[in-house]
Amino acid sequence: QVQLVESGGDSVQAGGSLRLSCVASASGNTYNYDYMGWFRQVPGKERECFATIGTGGGPTYYHDSVKGRFTLSQGDAKNTVFLQMNNLKPEDTAMYYCAADRQPFSLSGSNWYRLPQYWGQGIQVTVSS
Repeated sequence: QVQLVESGGDSVQAGGSLRLSCVASASGNTYNYDYMGWFRQVPGKERECFATIGTGGGPTYYHDSVKGRFTLSQGDAKNTVFLQMNNLKPEDTAMYYCAADRQPFSLSGSNWYRLPQYWGQGIQVTVSS
């Protein structure tokens, strides 16, 4: 059974920082996916993909809404990624979901579309003004 476990969500004030983590496993064992990323969703809106990474040293992509503020990186273990979020804004308030797949998946607004196969349960990030 595939499992993606997110951690690090919290409530912060605007301008603050948070670091989210996501660890992938399958049937209790570590499992490496070739592509991992983060989505976020607010009530009444579509879930949007704002950052993806190729875990085998592949490129990292960001949506314009987070570019320059968020950094997605891979841990020492290929099954772990970190999302460093700086200069947080109230509009960053959302449920954040880690995602993974063996194939690449698209950022929101891309000219191609593919959703990932595996999802985490989600973690809340709240930014107050």
